[in-house]
Amino acid sequence: MLVEVLKSKLHRVRVTQAELHYVGSITIDEDLLDAADMIAGQRVQIVNINNGERFETYIIKGERGSGQICLNGPAARKVQMGDILIVIAYAYMEWEEAKQFQPRLVFPDENNRLV
Repeated sequence: MLVEVLKSKLHRVRVTQAELHYVGSITIDEDLLDAADMIAGQRVQIVNINNGERFETYIIKGERGSGQICLNGPAARKVQMGDILIVIAYAYMEWEEAKQFQPRLVFPDENNRLV
């Protein structure tokens, strides 16, 4: 049996940009993606701490070292510049593997940089 579990999380990243007229996604600094073991095209859940919005989108790789967190397309309407987000990735695993699995949790600083 497969179970879906938390795989990785970017905890409390700050929105640096919102681009309404774009196909849709979240652009994330490549340093943050590497730290969280996330990849371009991966589906993620976004939780906006400021307004309680929860939605899903997919990742686009952003410029390494930029601190970029940009919501694109319709998701741009669900955030304001400076909002604090949690970006969550899940994975399917076999039951026994899931019981032992430790997710990768990343806690960047207030400028979306690794500490």
